[in-house]
Amino acid sequence: MEWYLKVLKNFTDFQTRARRKEYWMFVLINFLIVTALSILEALVGLPTVISSLYSLFVLIPGLAVAVRRLHDTNKSGWWVLIVLIPIIGWIILLIFAVQDSEAGSNKFGPNPKEHPGA
Repeated sequence: MEWYLKVLKNFTDFQTRARRKEYWMFVLINFLIVTALSILEALVGLPTVISSLYSLFVLIPGLAVAVRRLHDTNKSGWWVLIVLIPIIGWIILLIFAVQDSEAGSNKFGPNPKEHPGA
C-alpha cells in the first residue's frame, strides 16, 4: 500500500524516475480496487459509476508513474503514447515497463534503486 500511496502523492511528478516495484505495485493495487468495485457494483446492481469515477481519479497518477517508469529505462515519457497503436503498442509498453532500471544516473535523475530518497 505504501507504493500505491507514493504514486498518488507524486501525481504531478512527470520529471523523475520510478522503480519497477513502484510501478507494478501501483498497477496491482489499482487492479484489485477496480475489480472489487466492479464486483460490488454488479452485486448491488449499480451502474458502473463508482468504478468509473475511481478510474478517472487515478488516471493522472497512473500516467505520471508510467512516464517516470519510462524515464527509469532512459526513454522519453512520450513513449507512453505508443498505447494508441492497437495491440502492438501495449506489448511494446509492457516490454519497456518490465525492463530493469538503467544503472547510475541518466538525464532524468539518479537511479531510485541506488538512491531511495531521491
